[in-house]
Amino acid sequence: MTRIWLISQPQKAHGTLIGVINENVMKDDMGRSAARGLSVAGAAVLIGASALGHAVGQETPAAPLPSAPSATQRPLVLTGGLVIEREQPGAVRLTLDDAIATALRQNTEIRLRRDQEDFVHGQLLTVGNALAPNISAEVYAQAQEIDLAALGFKPGTLTGFKINGKAVGMVAPIQKVQDSAAQINLSQAVFNVPAFMLYRAARRAVEATNWQTLNSRGGVVLATGGLYLRALADAAQVQNAAGLVKQDELVYEHAKAAKDAGTGINLDVLRAQVDLQMEQQALVQAENAEAKDKVALNREMNQPAGQNLDLVDTVPFAEFDEMSLEDALKVAYVRRKDLRGLEAQLEVAEAARKAVRYERLPSLGVGGYYGVVDVVGSVAHGNFVAEGQMQVPIFEEGTLRGQKEVAVAQERGLKQQIESTRASIEAEIKSSMLDVDSARELVKVARSNVELASQALSDATLRFTSGVDDNLPVVRAQAALVGAQTQVIQAEFQYNYAKLTLARDTGVVETEYKQFLGR
Repeated sequence: MTRIWLISQPQKAHGTLIGVINENVMKDDMGRSAARGLSVAGAAVLIGASALGHAVGQETPAAPLPSAPSATQRPLVLTGGLVIEREQPGAVRLTLDDAIATALRQNTEIRLRRDQEDFVHGQLLTVGNALAPNISAEVYAQAQEIDLAALGFKPGTLTGFKINGKAVGMVAPIQKVQDSAAQINLSQAVFNVPAFMLYRAARRAVEATNWQTLNSRGGVVLATGGLYLRALADAAQVQNAAGLVKQDELVYEHAKAAKDAGTGINLDVLRAQVDLQMEQQALVQAENAEAKDKVALNREMNQPAGQNLDLVDTVPFAEFDEMSLEDALKVAYVRRKDLRGLEAQLEVAEAARKAVRYERLPSLGVGGYYGVVDVVGSVAHGNFVAEGQMQVPIFEEGTLRGQKEVAVAQERGLKQQIESTRASIEAEIKSSMLDVDSARELVKVARSNVELASQALSDATLRFTSGVDDNLPVVRAQAALVGAQTQVIQAEFQYNYAKLTLARDTGVVETEYKQFLGR
């Protein structure tokens, strides 16, 4: 048989933060779904897109118990599939490029962003399925026993009725029926504008998550590069401290020998010993700072915290070719991932608002099935249902207006965020440019101070060893040299980090950090 249904009824809607899910369900008289609309689970892709500006907030599940440790330096594999790298023997040679590549590959935040991409892409497939044909097959066999008396039929109820000219007669009160059936179901949305608009919104939500992943990659590059440069600065500080310790040892030995020879005084010995111990303390502090920064670098690369690293690169220093503010802003407005992510979210909100507006339109769908039914003791025969459905919202104006206000407010808020972000980008670039210029001048002045302090220390040491003066000028000259060398190290680090920050502010740090560092 063929049935065409025309149904006018309120359209069911589910409001979300930036979208409305239109759910159309057509059922045949046997209770089987003949056409399926958009799943409510698809709303998660839009809700997730509205929260892309925040960090991933899923709680990390409790770690399973590890398996028995291996005697070799193989990764530790937990029962849940999580791999924990073990410390490798000796020092691992690591360049800046290797550190950044390892962090981009293994950093936990990047992995979480990739999982979020997969999640949103899976929701996109779910949303898109509402617009695709839905075909399913089912086969069943059943045996049932019906008690006619329990249903209100008496043995003589059918007496007097005839079927094909024959009297029915007495009917047994207990009837046993065995039947089987096989059928193919088909449903298809023909006209459903809100579902189509939500599918477009879901596609833009996928793009927004991609921008967020790229934005996280830029943050990881900046953090890893900064930690690598900081570790190099610590290593330079350790070398300077060790060199000053050796020099103070010589001064101490000379003062002690002069005292023993009767040409010096005990005050020179005490002064030299105090200065030596202060430099030894500075050396210990510098070594501790270097070790801690290497631990932080290992953590950023998601490596064992105690892994020994051999940083083979030297501190880069190159004059940065100045970039005009206008050129930097042009690049930033195209390459800043956080801005592009907000723009993608705005497109999601616009599509959701259009979906709400189009909910006033009717939706059309078709469906049906074809199957074969076989009752034991009779001949099998085919049956089919072909149906169409039209849904028209009638008493939904209040709901639709409320959903429109929510969507418009969301869209207006995203526009304000975009304008605020653009203003913040300009302020950040200006600040970074000022930091670059200031750090460059500090490097020049600090290097000049080192040359002057080194010459002063050389002259003071010569006068002391010649017996012309005591060791007080030597101690003062050494303190001045230490301060000058520390300023050089800090200034070079600040200069390089300021250039990396400028690259981050313009949105190109993950691809052009080498050019900004002059490597």
